[in-house]
Amino acid sequence: MRSSPASHVPTIARRRLLQGLASATLASALPRPAIASTRSGLAFGLTPVFRDSDLDLLDRLRAYLEKSTGLPVDLVSRRTYQEITALVVSGQVDAAWICGYPFVQYEEELSLVAVPVWRQQPRYQSYLIVDRDRPGSDWRMLRGDVHALSDPDSNSGYLVTAALLAEAGESVGSFFRSSFYTYGHRNVVRAVASGLAGSGSVDGYVWEVMQELEPKLTGQTRVLRASEWLGFPPIASARGAAGSAATQLLRDALLAMQTDPLGREVLSMLRLDGFAAAEPDLYAGIAGMVDQLRRAT
Repeated sequence: MRSSPASHVPTIARRRLLQGLASATLASALPRPAIASTRSGLAFGLTPVFRDSDLDLLDRLRAYLEKSTGLPVDLVSRRTYQEITALVVSGQVDAAWICGYPFVQYEEELSLVAVPVWRQQPRYQSYLIVDRDRPGSDWRMLRGDVHALSDPDSNSGYLVTAALLAEAGESVGSFFRSSFYTYGHRNVVRAVASGLAGSGSVDGYVWEVMQELEPKLTGQTRVLRASEWLGFPPIASARGAAGSAATQLLRDALLAMQTDPLGREVLSMLRLDGFAAAEPDLYAGIAGMVDQLRRAT
């Protein structure tokens, strides 16, 4: 049995979480809809995987959750994974759709609620993408690139690439000429498509959905390397809130989504098959990369 990665989270990760907690506290004090105002309902956090332009999707998701749980629902979005992770760990939201990387980092503080099922499995891949006309098939050809990353707490948009480089005795800083965070997987695709970056690390699920919805954009890029299949970004709650009524209602709503007409509309827009229950071992592959990266630093 593997040891819990949360017991040896790098100091920088803890620092980022504390920064996120500070940001979350400050944000709740600003003149905006306060999370606390809906604590009699359900506060559900969303990462930047959801674009601000997905208003119809967000409206339908909220409508389905309110219908299924019988609670008023506040969908809480933030710019970074760090901020959303801080909100869920601190209990300022009932649950959040986070990434597998922060779930592994803070496994002792978090509990799985449900996991999305995509193409009949609760797994996805990370892609290394380049310009469509760039020749070559070996990821090592990216040495010296300007590289676009999604988020420092993203599995597919950072960790997979960092672990791949660590295995080769390299780091993001030593291998690439420079790198930058776009804080959104679609922005990684845009950066590579426009030539702002020579290559990028992106969520394979997001790239594939964009391939359907925005083929002109993704068509300017190609997949150079696909990672192993890894646990899909989960829905998680603070461990202390796992048994709360709101969290239980959310879990039931997610697991039953494919049986409801409105729920099926939401799933169709997300290009998902449904949601399923899962165990933390689903994220063992990500935990292994966290350990590898820790040993290399």
